[in-house]
Amino acid sequence: MTSSNQRLAATFERLGSAGRTALIPYIAAGDPSLASTPALMHALVGAGADVIELGVPFSDPMADGPVIQRAAERAIARGAGLRQVFDMVRSFRQKDAQTPVVLMGYANPIEHMGQAAFASAAAQAGVDGVLVVDYPPEETVEFAAELARVRVDPIFLLAPTSTEDRIRKIAEAARGYVYYVSLKGVTGAGHLDVDDVARQLARIRKHVTIPVGVGFGIRDAQSASRVAGCADAVVIGSKLIETMETAVAQAQQAGADEEGAAGKAIEAAAAWLAEIRQALPQGS
Repeated sequence: MTSSNQRLAATFERLGSAGRTALIPYIAAGDPSLASTPALMHALVGAGADVIELGVPFSDPMADGPVIQRAAERAIARGAGLRQVFDMVRSFRQKDAQTPVVLMGYANPIEHMGQAAFASAAAQAGVDGVLVVDYPPEETVEFAAELARVRVDPIFLLAPTSTEDRIRKIAEAARGYVYYVSLKGVTGAGHLDVDDVARQLARIRKHVTIPVGVGFGIRDAQSASRVAGCADAVVIGSKLIETMETAVAQAQQAGADEEGAAGKAIEAAAAWLAEIRQALPQGS
């Protein structure tokens, strides 16, 4: 079994050697149900996911658009919290010891648990990286040290408005990969300007030597393919969750219970992600 501090690096090294762009789907832990989340993660890997970003449900997700907010609300209503998220990762790891899992969320649940306790629990569950939207690098020295202690990578966001100084600070602090937010605004919103993304990545790579993934605004195979031409990874979430929402609604209309609707959502998500994978460079 590859240890948690090696999975991300090994994955990007393997993909880079093969000329492939990493595909990183984002899902909200606990949606379409708590019990089905590990099965959804496995299905996405089967459809071509290279890394799983698992959203930790939070009641005030300031960076997330309405689609991901709805998913978080549904998960919270079912009782999803940090400890349940760790249980999902542990369940996933029983069958998959290779695919990296990155937790994406907000500071409040971590502060409530305690940074040291969170870091230890994340590592024990099999988490590889943590992206905390509202932890800027200037304020994460102790948290980064706790993650380093347990060999979990701190991952940071960069945006079109990031200054050269901010890019340099994140280059020093980040491990695993850097997540470039391609739009000004929340997830799932706006128009994706791929030419501007390419210009911004060139600016970022003057300082950042680890892989750079791009997300916020990638909603179809065409946009994913274009972003893959300049990024090391394509991160996609809102459209994937929308696809599952539609499948759940259709299943419920047909009389399915929660488990049956979740199964239909997983099938739809895997089929949609497989189309995105096919649109990305296949490499050697």
